[in-house]
Amino acid sequence: MGAIVGVHGIGKYKYYRQAGNSAVGAAEAMRLKWDRYLGAGLGGGAGPYIKEVAYFSHHLVDAKGEAVKAVAKMEEPAQQVFAAWAREVGFGEPITGALKAFTSWVLERLDGRAAAFAALFCPEVAAYLTDQARRERCQREVAEAVRRHHPKVLIAHSLGSVVAYETLWANPDLEIDLLITLGSPLGMRNVVFERLLPAPINGRGERPKGVRRWVNIADKDDIAAIPPGLRDSFTGVDQELQVNLDWLDFHTAEKYLGCGALNEPLRPYLAV
Repeated sequence: MGAIVGVHGIGKYKYYRQAGNSAVGAAEAMRLKWDRYLGAGLGGGAGPYIKEVAYFSHHLVDAKGEAVKAVAKMEEPAQQVFAAWAREVGFGEPITGALKAFTSWVLERLDGRAAAFAALFCPEVAAYLTDQARRERCQREVAEAVRRHHPKVLIAHSLGSVVAYETLWANPDLEIDLLITLGSPLGMRNVVFERLLPAPINGRGERPKGVRRWVNIADKDDIAAIPPGLRDSFTGVDQELQVNLDWLDFHTAEKYLGCGALNEPLRPYLAV
């Protein structure tokens, strides 16, 4: 069986705290869950499937160890991400002037699930994209996990797809047969895409050189994966799969890993 390493998404700081402030413990707790989710999608059978879930969420907290704040109390970089994200999901900017005024206007119009998502997504995306030291620490966690296990497959969910993409570019010695991105915001304009390193050229990013094949999977209603398809923004995306997970649960790793869409691309790597 070809080794599989995962890279988690937003909102995973709780695993660090539950493990007694241990990144190793958090990574193992997540690995067990990912293994169960993927196993369900594959119909059971011989496991385990996941060697490690590269854990980086503890690098995105503030000095007090607070992972996220209410949207209305976000720092300005996170509010800027929130405002740009809100426009991408269909909110225009009826208010000119104060960023906080626009934030409040959008919050009044978001349903509960979208507001809860934004409270996790925006601060962590801002922390990663605007703080180079944090960015490098997150990438180091992914690079070290890949070097430990030499996986054939890297499965990256949500913000983890951004960390994985940049890590693979920053470490050209890392070679992956198959990169699977789930619910990826890599193509989200004015939020993520223009801030990527290396910067897109002429409006297009590119598959990292060490990756042989790239499969992108996104739910049609996932408000992190905007747009759901990446081929218009990146060269080298070999396959795009759009899924319909659950309108109330449109972004979780559990739903993506268990939906069955990974079965076909993973099949060559699961033979004993």
